[in-house]
Amino acid sequence: MADPHDSVGGSIHPLEAQRRANRDAASALGLSPYGERQSDLLPLMEAKARYDESADKAQQEADAAARAAAKVAVAAAAAAPIEDRRPVVRVAGRVVLLRDNGKLLWMTLRDTTGDLQIAVSQKDVDERSFKFAKTVDLGDVLVAGGRVMKTKTGEVTVWCQGEGLLPGAKCLVTPPEKHAGLTDVEIKYRQRYVDMWASPETTRVFELRSRIVASVRRFLEGRGYIEVETPMLQILAGGAAARPFVTHMNALGLPLFMRIAPELYLKRLLVGGMPKVFEINRSFRNEGLDKQHNPEFTMLEAYHAFGDVETVMELTESLIREAARAVASGGGLVLPFGEFTIDYGRAFERVRYGDLFQKHVGFPMTERDRVAATAKAWGRKTEGVDHWYLVNELFEEKAEGTLDPARPTFIIDYPAAISPLTRPKPGNPEIADRADLFIGGMEIAPHYTELNDPDVQAAKFREQLATGDAEKNAEETAFRTFDADFIQALKVGMPPAGGMGLGIDRLVMLLTNQRTIRDVVLFPLMRPE
Repeated sequence: MADPHDSVGGSIHPLEAQRRANRDAASALGLSPYGERQSDLLPLMEAKARYDESADKAQQEADAAARAAAKVAVAAAAAAPIEDRRPVVRVAGRVVLLRDNGKLLWMTLRDTTGDLQIAVSQKDVDERSFKFAKTVDLGDVLVAGGRVMKTKTGEVTVWCQGEGLLPGAKCLVTPPEKHAGLTDVEIKYRQRYVDMWASPETTRVFELRSRIVASVRRFLEGRGYIEVETPMLQILAGGAAARPFVTHMNALGLPLFMRIAPELYLKRLLVGGMPKVFEINRSFRNEGLDKQHNPEFTMLEAYHAFGDVETVMELTESLIREAARAVASGGGLVLPFGEFTIDYGRAFERVRYGDLFQKHVGFPMTERDRVAATAKAWGRKTEGVDHWYLVNELFEEKAEGTLDPARPTFIIDYPAAISPLTRPKPGNPEIADRADLFIGGMEIAPHYTELNDPDVQAAKFREQLATGDAEKNAEETAFRTFDADFIQALKVGMPPAGGMGLGIDRLVMLLTNQRTIRDVVLFPLMRPE
């Protein structure tokens, strides 16, 4: 796209100056270059679908007969007129192709449904419409009205008639090439408003995202879950292992945190008596940017009173399968993701954390000396670091990445020490009743049998505080605040429950075959230019 200003002095670029002149010319014709309210506009593909082949053929034959009669000087009155039955439509779209043949202009308009050609002929529109057509630039938004017909080349076209061409909005910026779209990745993300109309695939992805989120919501409501909203501004940042964004409330002189997860508030609702709750929420984590992480992201959390980890594992597997069905063409559940395909109709795999650790690290995760020695040999800090955090470091480096990305897989039975809000497995306090779902090489959703004993939960909070260390990563420094009100809620009594969290952005990545989170977030965070 052309820079609207020269590099020297900030003057208007000649290309923009020409577009401004064309805008002024439209104003001189008595038209509003930025449009007015319109009624009865059809999406372009709906207008195209109204093409009537029989009516078009009858009109072509009538026109041919009239031309033949004119050649033999038959009086016009002698010609048998027929009613033009071709549908009349009004459409709006952005100009992505423009050809000026003198007395006839061809334009291709684009909206979210597709592309449609319009024709503006000097003999079929009024003088003002034709003069306005001569001021049109690529990228302009137009309103066009006329009959739906086919050209000699077989392309369905709206043939403008009368006052059949009006401005919708003037584009003062030179658009990207029609077929190339926006190729500069930085501009794609910074100027999503251009990317969306220049690259139809971008709009398709976000339409599918909307469909996926709607499917998730319908599925949960169909299972009897109640959708709720919990605070985004929180006095304590809890519910996940992450560094929060810090802000300040001037009215109360109160430091606050943008939420990193809604978990602790949703559990309070179980205490209050809601049996099944969910929230599709925006959360914020002040951490890194990469293909799978954006500081502001969308996640689903759901909690089922008197359920457990198995309850929510089944919930997630069924929910993802239903979401895949919502976007799949032809009803199939095999969808591409990068270089491989994923069959969402197949039962998800399960593998134990400890088994995966032993297979790929080479010894059981319970052998403390070997864990410490191996971690030290791999360059990890070991002095004063809890054994189970070292286990997780080795697991993430050597074992986690070995999962088949084409096979959705639950890793079950995580160490309890790295799962401070999870109930330990019966008979083994070192193992948590937890499962994390991995698909396409990404962690998609953790699942838990929730811890509801207030004394055990308070002890785990204190343990996290005692082991906090500024040099450790976010996983190690989880819950470095003691949420006394949450403990008070547990003292009131929270029923046993299963809980899950699902990354909506990553789910959309999987189901729309996008390999970076920025391609499924409308306006990803970017450094200022």
